[in-house]
Amino acid sequence: MLRKLALALTLAVAPGALSPALAQEDGPGPNLVIEVAGQANGRVVIDLLPDLAPRHVEQIVALAREGAYDGVVFHRVIEGFMAQTGDVQFGRADGDLGRAGMGGSERPDIPAEFTAEPFVRGTVGMARAQNPDSANSQFFIMFADGSFLNGQYTVFGRVVEGMEVVDAIARGEPPASPDRMVTVTVEGDG
Repeated sequence: MLRKLALALTLAVAPGALSPALAQEDGPGPNLVIEVAGQANGRVVIDLLPDLAPRHVEQIVALAREGAYDGVVFHRVIEGFMAQTGDVQFGRADGDLGRAGMGGSERPDIPAEFTAEPFVRGTVGMARAQNPDSANSQFFIMFADGSFLNGQYTVFGRVVEGMEVVDAIARGEPPASPDRMVTVTVEGDG
């Protein structure tokens, strides 16, 4: 009995454990498809949520279609919290990563689109500076629930496939050998 309880507890808190955030089905909007390589290898599919954050989804889709995210690393990956990527200015795997996390794109910043949507495991949110209207190209994927972010950062998607790939991304700020987004494409409407 004690073994079963220990196993159940391990599964409940393990990084790959199932979560209500990942039990949701793919919605009608477009999907962001990320091919990841490095320590983690595989495909991550993010259901974009234009009903929640239309301007953010529009910007992410445009950057993906331009190929701006291809070759960009996960530059800030904190165990039990989130994996951050999307610095198209300084975050290229073939560049000087010393400034990764400090840049954005040539597109204008996006005004905040805060909602009541909670930050739970698998939620994808926009990174920003202290100014709530400073989101540009960087985004993060939650490893675990983060209610302290609710209403303060824009939710624009949720992982519907490949959370095990996200869980395997190398940790660090920055990681010694960062994983990268090889290609980022858009599938479906949008």
